[in-house]
Amino acid sequence: MGRIAGVTPAETRERLLRAAADAFARRGYDGTRVADIAAAAGVSNGALYAHFGSKAELLVAALRTHGRRLLADLLAAEPDRSITELLLVAGRGLPRRRDARGDLVVEALVAARRDADVAGPMRDYMGERADWLAGLVRLAQHHGELDPGLSPDALVHFCLLLALGGALVPPELHAVDDGDWADLLIRVVAALAPPADPDQTGEQP
Repeated sequence: MGRIAGVTPAETRERLLRAAADAFARRGYDGTRVADIAAAAGVSNGALYAHFGSKAELLVAALRTHGRRLLADLLAAEPDRSITELLLVAGRGLPRRRDARGDLVVEALVAARRDADVAGPMRDYMGERADWLAGLVRLAQHHGELDPGLSPDALVHFCLLLALGGALVPPELHAVDDGDWADLLIRVVAALAPPADPDQTGEQP
C-alpha cells in the first residue's frame, strides 16, 4: 500500500490530515500511532513520511488545517460586521457542544507539555493565532470599537483563555444557560469600549 493510483500528492496530504485530525481528537496524541493514521488514509507509512517528517509535525499540521476557527470563519462569512459583534457571536458559541475535531487544540496543547517535538511547533502556531487576533483588536481600536488604552496582547490572552476553557469544559461537564452567557458577554464587551467623552455625555470634567 503506497501511493494511491489517480490520487495527487496534494490529495494524499489532505487525506492524511483528515485522518490525523480524527485520530488525534479521538485517541489523543500518545494513543495514536503513525501506522493508524496511514491505514485510515489508505497509504503506507512510507507515503506518510514522504509528506510529514514526524508525528509531531503531523499533529500541528492537522491543527492548522482542521482546527476550529470560529472567529475566522465568521469574519470570512460576514466581513461587514464589526469586530466586537464578531467577538460576541464567537463567544456565544463557546459553551456549546462541538465535533471532536474542535477539541484538537486541547490534545495538541497537552502533548506540547510532555513532548518537546510538539512544544516548538505549538508555540509557533499559538503565536500566529495570537498575532492574528491582536491585529483584529488593533483594527477595532482604530475604528473606535475598543478602548485604545487596552493592551492588545492582554486582551488576546483573555480571549485565548476563554476559547480554550470552552474546549476543556464542555456542556456535559458544566452547562450554562445561553441567555445568561450572552448577557455576561455583552457586559464584558461593553466594559472594553472606549471611555465616554464628557462633552458628549454632558458630564462635567
